[in-house]
Amino acid sequence: MIKRGSLTSTILGLMLVFILLSSSLALYAILNLSISIGDAKAINASGSLRMQSYRLMLAAQNKPETTPEKIIFFEQTLHSEALQRSLNWYSPEQLSDQYLLVIERWQSMRKFIETKDLTSYRDSLKDFVDTIDTLVLKMEQFAALKLRWLVISQVSGLILMLLIAIFAVSYTRKKVVKPLKHLMNSAETISKGVFDVDMPKTEYIELTALSRALKKITTELSTLYRDLEGQVNEKTLALTRTNNELNFLYDSLVNLHADQLEYKTLKESLDQLKRFERISHLRIVIEHTDETSDVIEAQGGWPEDNNYKSVAFPLMIDQRQLGQLEVISDKRPNHQLFENFALMLTRSITIHNATEERQQLALMEERAVIARELHDSLGQLLSFLKIQVNLLTKSLKRHGMNEEVEKQINEINSGVSTAYSQLRELLSTFRLTIKEPDLKHGIEVMLEQLKSQTKADIELDYKLPPHLMQAKQHIHILQITREATLNAIKHANASEIVIRCHVDDKGNPNISICDNGKGIEHIKERDQHFGIGIMHERANKLNGKVNFHSNMEGGTTVNLSFPPQQEPLNG
Repeated sequence: MIKRGSLTSTILGLMLVFILLSSSLALYAILNLSISIGDAKAINASGSLRMQSYRLMLAAQNKPETTPEKIIFFEQTLHSEALQRSLNWYSPEQLSDQYLLVIERWQSMRKFIETKDLTSYRDSLKDFVDTIDTLVLKMEQFAALKLRWLVISQVSGLILMLLIAIFAVSYTRKKVVKPLKHLMNSAETISKGVFDVDMPKTEYIELTALSRALKKITTELSTLYRDLEGQVNEKTLALTRTNNELNFLYDSLVNLHADQLEYKTLKESLDQLKRFERISHLRIVIEHTDETSDVIEAQGGWPEDNNYKSVAFPLMIDQRQLGQLEVISDKRPNHQLFENFALMLTRSITIHNATEERQQLALMEERAVIARELHDSLGQLLSFLKIQVNLLTKSLKRHGMNEEVEKQINEINSGVSTAYSQLRELLSTFRLTIKEPDLKHGIEVMLEQLKSQTKADIELDYKLPPHLMQAKQHIHILQITREATLNAIKHANASEIVIRCHVDDKGNPNISICDNGKGIEHIKERDQHFGIGIMHERANKLNGKVNFHSNMEGGTTVNLSFPPQQEPLNG
């Protein structure tokens, strides 16, 4: 088991050793310098004692009156602070003893001077000077010794610090740098995505904590990396599916807008969506403004029982619901895809309805222009002819007119009146206003105009799906219906007229105008009538036909049947 210590404590210990050692060396140097500060002054003072000893003898011989002054000066030098340091605790014993010996010899030398025993002074002067020289020598040796110890201590301290530094570097390299390098290599390996790495074993708490933290991070990164790989795979699958969905929606959009929108095209799109999503049942319910609806089912149909739970996606635009897309599936449906598909269907149906409306309005505008031209040209001409015939009749009556001329004038007048009446009916038909691309609305507007011309009861039973007819067919159907209704009002004297619009057993649109008037005889009488011929001509343009037959209860039924614009629905 590894005994762990603190790297901080170890580094702090090494730093304290360095600080303590350097402080000791500095302190010793300062102490040595403080002791050595007065050495030069002491040596100079002791050296001056020799010179003053000789001067004292000369003064006693030549100027005895200056001797006391010289003695005082000598003693001041002998007992100066610089020489008194020789008696300090750190001074060598030999130096202290020599200094005391100089003082003792001076007492004898002073006695000789004061007693004026110059002979004894002279005889003792050499020994006294030798004693002073010995003191100077001792001082010089002590000063050299202090300098030598200072050098030795500094060199030894530096060598010791160098050894400690070498040990610290070696120890740090082995115990710190090597584990850190191992950790760096491990971190570099981890950065390359390899998480199975070994962590260094160390005896320090900090490095151990770092290794454990890195190991924990490595474990978490490995887990996170695996999770991210899983998420990337999931996102890749999701993006692939989304791309496939976008391609499918794009293909469906191109298919829906490639040509005229038909219910057959919608069924093909539903079949494609069912195969793409692999769902059980799928259908579209399209709601019309007359509260009727059409159902388009994908391949496989729609279950008749209500045991299946369906999900509906509304076809909404401008807060108006055009229908809904219904789904039955064993799995949870892809709401995003079905919502986008429903939105695409809504826009396609809206664009189709808008196109139909534009076509209808364009046709009505074109017929309005024709009506204005007819009214301004042919209408005015017929009015002028009618006035001229009346004037001609009055003129001939004043001058006398035989029966043959009168008969011819009456026929001309009748023909002009008939032509004028037919022109007015044609203008009324052309001026029908259809505000919506809806045949039912157009028939209702037309019947409202006719109801003001008769007391007959006119009923409308309309059950035609709008997808079976185009806008360009509406005007033909309207004019045939109007002509048949006018015949029932004006010529058959009918009191009840029923107009039924439905799909027959063959899936063809069928429009019947049934009245309780005179019967089919008035049709035969008018078989060569201009309006009957126009009805047959318009039926041919619808690729259909118009039939006339008598009712069992009396009256006539005019029946218009023509093939649908689109195939009938399967629902």
